[in-house]
Amino acid sequence: MGKQTVVVFAALALMLGGAGVSLAGPNPDNGPGCGLGKLAWSDYSEQKHIAPQVLMATTNGTFGSQTFGISSGTSGCTNDGQIAQNEKVNVFAAFSFDNLSQEMAQGQGEHLTSLATLMGIPVGQQPAFFAMAQEKYTTLVQDGETSPKAVVEAIHAAMVDHPLLAQATTSK
Repeated sequence: MGKQTVVVFAALALMLGGAGVSLAGPNPDNGPGCGLGKLAWSDYSEQKHIAPQVLMATTNGTFGSQTFGISSGTSGCTNDGQIAQNEKVNVFAAFSFDNLSQEMAQGQGEHLTSLATLMGIPVGQQPAFFAMAQEKYTTLVQDGETSPKAVVEAIHAAMVDHPLLAQATTSK
């Protein structure tokens, strides 16, 4: 798919009466998502009609730009960083799992403090987080759970039910 694809898309735009490709300017949310297709066909006057929606979806599918736009926060897509932040926590937990699980058993330590910081736990609430992590150790890590991601998910779940730490999870 090279020059022929681009020529076909340009010809379709002219035949359908679209204004062409607009890579800047307003991009109202009245078509299929975001990405290059949304940007390329954003000037089409009737975006709710089938033709521009098919063109948007086809362009996104052809070039894979919607996935890239969502992950990078470009091409009219938004990325609030929540996925990236959660992934930082998972990577840290995987990298330092042995030390982290040992410190969870003790209820203190620099790896556990780093985890709390990455999870957005305010310093004043970290002692409660450490106690909760120590409690989770006996029911999770000690019982044979060896997946860092599962441990992090269990900690998140426990935080939601914790009276003090639930505030830290909802304030994000």
